[in-house]
Parts: sequence; C-alpha cells; structure tokens
Amino acid sequence: VQLQASGGGDVQAGDSLRLSCTASGLTFSSIAIGWFLQAPGKDREFVAAISRSGVTTNYADSVKGRFTISRDNVKNTVDLQMNSLKPEDTAVYYCAARYVRFSGDPGDYDFWGQGTQVTVSS
Repeated sequence: VQLQASGGGDVQAGDSLRLSCTASGLTFSSIAIGWFLQAPGKDREFVAAISRSGVTTNYADSVKGRFTISRDNVKNTVDLQMNSLKPEDTAVYYCAARYVRFSGDPGDYDFWGQGTQVTVSS
C-alpha cells in the first residue's frame, strides 16, 4: 500500500493551496482517508477526514469553513482544498488511510503518506 501526498508549497497568508493524496495497492473505496498536520516540535494533529463513500466528512475546529476535503473514487484521490491560509497552518501535511470508518486519532490509521510541506508567511 502506498499513499502519496502532494501540492504543498510556500504561500502568503490569505492564499489557497490544494493538497492531493493518491493511493495504490488497495481498493480505494474501502478506505477512509484523513489529513493530519505536524508542526516542528509538536504532535501530529487531525485536520480533516472523509468516509469511504465521500458522503461524510469531519474537520478540526481550526479549519472549519476554510478547508474542504473531497474524494474521487475513480481517480483514487483525496483532495484537501485549503483557503484563507494562516501562518499557524504552517506544517507538514500527511494523508493517512484506514479501513472502514474514518477517525480523528492518528493512531487509528494503518497507512501513511510521506508528507508535504505547507509554509504560510504573514
């Protein structure tokens, strides 16, 4: 199983970025996907998650109204649209997968991508 996160970059506060997570080696529609961030010296934190079908989503309070998670089960991708970015969003962003239900606990996830850096300057 391989997960690949991409789309990070250096932006200014207020800008937008779209992260993508692609998966291979499994039946994509059988996995829930979560996005997590990890800032230097801090624990990995939940950002957003989406159910296997894409019908149900969940967001951290800090990103509600700014970030949108979506998935395409034909293309085997999950995107995280990030708008109105803030300097405190700066972190490495990881996508992760687990079978059945999504979760906000990183310890519940079985598979992880390598991470993509997002840097937001004020």
